[in-house]
Amino acid sequence: MFTLEQVDEIHERLGKASTLGAFLEALREIGVVASDSYVTDGHTTYFGADGHEVSTSPAHEVFEVAASSDKDAFLAELKRVEEESAGYVEMSRAFAAAGVEKWTFDTQALTITYYDRAGSALLAEPV
Repeated sequence: MFTLEQVDEIHERLGKASTLGAFLEALREIGVVASDSYVTDGHTTYFGADGHEVSTSPAHEVFEVAASSDKDAFLAELKRVEEESAGYVEMSRAFAAAGVEKWTFDTQALTITYYDRAGSALLAEPV
């Protein structure tokens, strides 16, 4: 069973856009099968086998997620994130305004999927 301390250490080393693939592989190695990161307050829940899960504390102030999604605004902000020109809080605020509720990492398939409040996938892509 993985711990929050193990997850934090991996995040500290590899938690940026340029090392996302290595980040997911390292999480997989400790037993994380998926994670959900919530835009509203920045907390993340990591899921493992047999129902094991750990959650982080909120990472920033609460942002209201827009009721409807704006895919173009979301994709524009995602491009800034990928270029590493937007910080985490700035990104979260912009994602919330664009109607993104959360993103899910699948460490087995090495994918990331972004969802709106209705649970619809706005974008799913390989890492």
